[in-house]
Amino acid sequence: MNMKKTIKNAVQYHVVNFLVRLFRFVPRRIGIRISRSLALIFYFFAKKQRQNTIRHLTMAFGNEKSEAEIKRIALDVFLHFATAGVDATRIPLFVKEGMNRYIRADNMHHFENAFRKGHGMILLTGHFGNWELMGAWLTWKKYPLRVVGKPLTNPRLNKLILETRNQAGYINIARGTETREIIKTLKRGCPLGILMDQDTRVKGVWVDFFGKKANTPVGPILLARRFNIPIIPVFMHLEHDLTYHVECFEPITASDTGDPDRDLVADVQKCSDIYEKIIRKYPEQWVWMHRRWKRQPDECRVEIKRV
Repeated sequence: MNMKKTIKNAVQYHVVNFLVRLFRFVPRRIGIRISRSLALIFYFFAKKQRQNTIRHLTMAFGNEKSEAEIKRIALDVFLHFATAGVDATRIPLFVKEGMNRYIRADNMHHFENAFRKGHGMILLTGHFGNWELMGAWLTWKKYPLRVVGKPLTNPRLNKLILETRNQAGYINIARGTETREIIKTLKRGCPLGILMDQDTRVKGVWVDFFGKKANTPVGPILLARRFNIPIIPVFMHLEHDLTYHVECFEPITASDTGDPDRDLVADVQKCSDIYEKIIRKYPEQWVWMHRRWKRQPDECRVEIKRV
């Protein structure tokens, strides 16, 4: 690692570590005010992230919302993740205080029914709302959750996040390096949390997302088929009163037309439709700065390999 990157990683770590300590020390609402003030500054100075957010919101809602509405949502995206970030740092405090005072849930019977069968499940969620807090909440409810996550390029920051997850009680499985652990998790009947709402360097297929083709991972679908387990969509969103609401949806049923490749695309599309449905309801709570449509079908061809 070169000196410039080493210094950058060190600065990032110390800044984040300071903020984590600060937000755990001050009262929650004061921490949120501080974080939102920092987000306002970041919004105006982080040109690339701001432009990406506005561009992607325009791609999704350009025919439905005015330019002023889109810019307002873009700012709200930054403000939302400032709030979610504070609450993610405070997970150990939420666990200690009891999470029911902050979180309510609907339709969790879909999740509970699948869990009681003891065969495992794919818990489908996204970079939406506060996915870290949702994982901690499920673990607090005594579910043996495992999550698949991509390690950060900054090793010290990555360690900090893993420590927070460990304190919450759920276990992180590094994406792409611990396939054996994923299989063990499902064989034990544990819920496996996977996010598939981004264009990443994994095998995927092209499906519609807000009316445009988006390369979407197929791994969760292939795992569900291999182990004959359900995919349960669960999302947590932030309410105006700064509490959280968890919504669980009906299991995604596997397509069976006799054409495996066609069925695979159809099932990935079902997942993409769930993402679009929840994001449309709360557009300010998704990571629009991510380049979701950075690749298009004529730019690359994806070969599907089954697990």
